Amino acid sequence: MTHTYAPRVARAGAALAAAGILALTAAAPASAADEVNIDHVETADGSVSLVLGVDGVPAGATADPASVEVDVDGRTVDSTAKVISAGDVERTTVLVLDASNSMLQGDKFDAATAAVDAFLSAAPEDVRIGLVPFAGDLGEVVEPTTDHDAVRAALADITLRKGTAVYDAMAAGLEQVGTGGSRSLLVLSDGGDTSSSTTLDVVTKDATDEGVIVDVVSLANPKNAETMSAVAEATGGQVIPAEQSALQDVFSAQADALAEQLVVTFERPADAADEVNLTVSVEAGGTPYTDSAFISIGSAAAGPDIVSSGRSLVGTPGMLFGALALALGFAGVLAVALAGPNKSSADRRLDAYFGQGKSGKRKSDATADLKGSAVALADKVVTADLETRISQRLAGAGSALTAAEWLLLHVGIAVGTALTFFILGGPGLAVLGLVLGVVLPWIYLKFRHSRRLSRFNGQLAETLGLMAGGLQAGLSLPQAVDSVVREGSEPMAGELRRALVEQRLGVDITDALEGVGQRMDSEDFGWIVMAIRIQREVGGNLAEILHTVSDTLREREYLRRQVKALSAEGRLSGYILTGLPPLIGIYMMFVNPEYIALLYTTLPGFVLLGAAVLLLGVGSFAMSKLAKVEV
Repeated sequence: MTHTYAPRVARAGAALAAAGILALTAAAPASAADEVNIDHVETADGSVSLVLGVDGVPAGATADPASVEVDVDGRTVDSTAKVISAGDVERTTVLVLDASNSMLQGDKFDAATAAVDAFLSAAPEDVRIGLVPFAGDLGEVVEPTTDHDAVRAALADITLRKGTAVYDAMAAGLEQVGTGGSRSLLVLSDGGDTSSSTTLDVVTKDATDEGVIVDVVSLANPKNAETMSAVAEATGGQVIPAEQSALQDVFSAQADALAEQLVVTFERPADAADEVNLTVSVEAGGTPYTDSAFISIGSAAAGPDIVSSGRSLVGTPGMLFGALALALGFAGVLAVALAGPNKSSADRRLDAYFGQGKSGKRKSDATADLKGSAVALADKVVTADLETRISQRLAGAGSALTAAEWLLLHVGIAVGTALTFFILGGPGLAVLGLVLGVVLPWIYLKFRHSRRLSRFNGQLAETLGLMAGGLQAGLSLPQAVDSVVREGSEPMAGELRRALVEQRLGVDITDALEGVGQRMDSEDFGWIVMAIRIQREVGGNLAEILHTVSDTLREREYLRRQVKALSAEGRLSGYILTGLPPLIGIYMMFVNPEYIALLYTTLPGFVLLGAAVLLLGVGSFAMSKLAKVEV
């Protein structure tokens, strides 16, 4: 529901004007210059309802609801009108009553309470009425209620005090009046403000923004009336200078004005703008009366959702190329599956020996054959040099995958990431996904290798101690290594177990141990193997040599950990500064994709993105070198 208000809004402005004349002349109320006024306007589900104040028509004339006409931007629209009744529009009035000591003079406070009591008696039952008494501070505030007797009871308990904080009281009234329906403040004061913490300008702005009408009755104080005219004019109300003898007539006229309001309803024109020139006219005693205002009647109701054809992520050539690539991929997988795994002659002879070539394949073997075919195909693609480097890295990381299996898994991750990013953001994001799918697995493999190498180097001193002890007990070098395998922990035990297997297959023990150092990329273990070779060639006490090397490695490990602890702050700063831009970019892709889409949908964006990646790489390399200390 949308609530709006006309620039000149008064639910009882004419009545207050008439009451003011009565207060000055002690005569019957006269008609106001503005006979009718558009008050509250609200829109709900395309239906516009407004409250029309008709209390300013000449005495003895009655507004005819059937004669009401409504024009929207100069076009007459069908409308219905009736005298307002309970439930049509929520109406709220908050009485802001002066309870300062100055109201004791001439029994002004008694006249004011009598006037408020008359208002409570004459006001329609559906009008919610609240009370804010004030002096130097606020009295007991009564929240707006339709129980008018409760307000009357609170009125009787008001005590007069010193000071006049009328602006604070008006601010409190604005808080009590609520946010819905037709709302107004009726302020009664006999003097200027003396102790408010807020200002009249602030109160005026708040009332105007919230669409609340402020009418002020000033008791025989022209200066106060002039001061309060700003807030009344800004909100569509009036300031009425009055004598205390006329207060009851003023408040009675206010209550009568509430009972005479009309509620007018019409359907919002579908082609009308949000803000329109609204004109309402009504006849009273055969004479037409009109009021106009430039107000908002809300937006037109949303029509049915129409699905429009959007821009495709890729053009026709891209779709054809993708379809061709998909077809070739399926054809390749089908050919490999039908051909079966490419077995060597030795494998075929073993299959024939164990009888596997004669019996048919089980259904459960189909998945294994397909996997074997894919791995065999990847094995043909991998060169010997690449296979050696990948195998060494996998062995160092403790992975059981072969080079072909790793490459196949790597390609699957890269393609899957690119496809996921393509679905999320199109071709530009797909390129980023492909890059991440290619780089991140290698980073993960390197991370696993570095962690395993760190644990391996940390176990070297203890391992050498065990081996030296075994040698001193009379064991041979292979037997000493076997004791470490049986009593040690991973990854040292696993690597030495592999060395023992190679030694039992005919490989020299020093060559097998050198292979351990190469797989783990451990410079310290390489020095140990070098010491063993020298001892075997020139002789000497190997146990003593290993004890010496163990002490040296233990000191180096202590120094390495100390350096690592001292350089932790620099390394952490490097990690944060390097990872922050990519993480923020990924976060923005999900939170505000339109904001960051320029980086991967436009040529300048690609240039900036490339420059950012280059600079980030250079900065990351520089920070890693600054934080890395060789021991």
